[in-house]
Amino acid sequence: MPDLSWFAMAGQSTPATTLLNRCGINYRLHAHTLDHRTDSYGVEAAAALGLAPQRVFKTLITELDGRLAVAVVPVSTQLDLRALAAVMGAKKAKMASVADAERATGYVIGGISALGHRKQLPVVIDISVQDFETVFCSAGRRGLQLELAPNALVQAAKATVASIATAS
Repeated sequence: MPDLSWFAMAGQSTPATTLLNRCGINYRLHAHTLDHRTDSYGVEAAAALGLAPQRVFKTLITELDGRLAVAVVPVSTQLDLRALAAVMGAKKAKMASVADAERATGYVIGGISALGHRKQLPVVIDISVQDFETVFCSAGRRGLQLELAPNALVQAAKATVASIATAS
């Protein structure tokens, strides 16, 4: 994949692309138009880019026993909160509030990336990430997706890989 450091130099970088550039990780950016009235940004991104929804991953901010964590699952699935809690050694997991998610990550809902958060949060990525040569996730802005190798995503996010998704 080509180096997209020109993107950062053009003043269009996000914390996610800045992190990838700093780590020397190759990626591609894919811009797409979207309907800002949607609640399914990831599904819409997959459709706009002509991708199988299993290859596009959504980033969800959760609360586990009072602390925030990041779950990354395919847009074609649901997050299994019980499985996430078990992986993280927590008794209870729930979705974080919008305000908490935006404050902790520095991103807005619909554009939260798995990378480059304002606060260091633990990240768990669904094991299905290993099924593809490259995967897609938000670049940190609505309408902008990162494409990168699964192991690069796991490395950059300092993530744990586990089975945390369930069929929709």
